[in-house]
Formats: sequence, structure tokens, C-alpha cells
Amino acid sequence: MIQEKALVVFSGGQDSTTCLFWAMERFAEVEAVTFDYGQRHLLEIECAKEIAKELGINHHILDMSLLNQLTPNALTREEIKVEEGDSDALPTTFVPGRNLLFLSFAGVLASQVSAKHIVTGVCETDFSGYPDCRDIFIKSMNVTLNLSMDYSFVIHTPLMWINKAQTWGLADQLGVFEFVRERTLTCYNGIIADGCGECPACKLRKKGLEDYLIEKRKF
Repeated sequence: MIQEKALVVFSGGQDSTTCLFWAMERFAEVEAVTFDYGQRHLLEIECAKEIAKELGINHHILDMSLLNQLTPNALTREEIKVEEGDSDALPTTFVPGRNLLFLSFAGVLASQVSAKHIVTGVCETDFSGYPDCRDIFIKSMNVTLNLSMDYSFVIHTPLMWINKAQTWGLADQLGVFEFVRERTLTCYNGIIADGCGECPACKLRKKGLEDYLIEKRKF
């Protein structure tokens, strides 16, 4: 175990909750930060609060409502329908600059709580085309944070090169498969656990779960 502190960017969803347990296994101390950016469902924040409380994690919630002012999108505006993008377009759930802002604010907070490690659940394998989930962006952001604050941060992305089925596998390896399946909120329609089954996030989560369970039965 690394005798240092980590700050996890935490939404209460499948990916970030898996990352939270990943961090708890590796670092002596872990804190979490959740961003309130005017998302459709406050249940997402409540879900994150409950998980952090149950795990005894010091939990910060930062007001990022300015995102809703800057970038109209399906995650913050009820009148915009959640839709997958076509071959040349991003999904309507894409929030321009979200991870740029989240990691910037996470870096400032991390420096205040003396955390040298920042953990985020971004992934380039099942990333829906979001440019700020790419490994090249994270590496660039890591350098930028270090230069801007003269502080030796390390951004960790445990899910970067694994798909959704492998993310379920990681949760299983960590001994938290059922916890992640039953307690997290991934659904764009605000339904905990298996969700609505219809939105893009639920479809991705469900397919990953089915693929993992099929693979697991082989062994």
C-alpha cells in the first residue's frame, strides 16, 4: 500500500465507484470529490453521498453549476433528449470541457488536502467518443496541473484501457461486484442499479455485465 493520500473524482456511478475501491486498496488515505453541475438527477449526488458515508470516506461536493450556463446538453437540460451521436457527431450527453474543469478543480482541492494522487474513471475503450476521456488528454492535463501549481500530482486512470466487461471484472476482483451492481447510479434517467435499460449508459453497462458474466462462466 502506498503511504500517501489519493483524491477520487466520484460521481456515484459504476466506473467511479470501482475506482474508489481501487484507490482504497492502494492508498493509505482516500478522499472523494463530487461535482454538482446541475445534472438532471440530484439522486446522483445523493447516491455518491451515501456510498462515501458508508465507506467512511471524507467527501467534498463542489458547485459547478456554471457548466449548465456554458454548455447546454442532455445531462443538464430536460428539454434536450438523450441520444447517441451518429458517425460524425458526439452524443447529446457530451459536456464540452467537463473533465478539463473537473480535473482542474480536483487538482486545486488535492493540493489543499495534501493529496498527490488524483484518480478518475475515464476510459478510452468505451468512451463514446468523448475527447476529454482520452489518454492523451489525461497526460496533458497531468503536466498542466503540475506546472500550474508546482505540485507533483499523479493522475491515475485504472479503467483507461479496459472495456466495460473488464470493469465489472475489476469490481469482482476487488470483492465489490454486488455492491457496484446494486448501489451505483449510471442511468441517464436516474434509476439506481440496473437502470432504465434504454439510455446509452444503461445499454453500455448492461452489455458489459452480460459479457463479463458469460466470460466468468467459462472458468
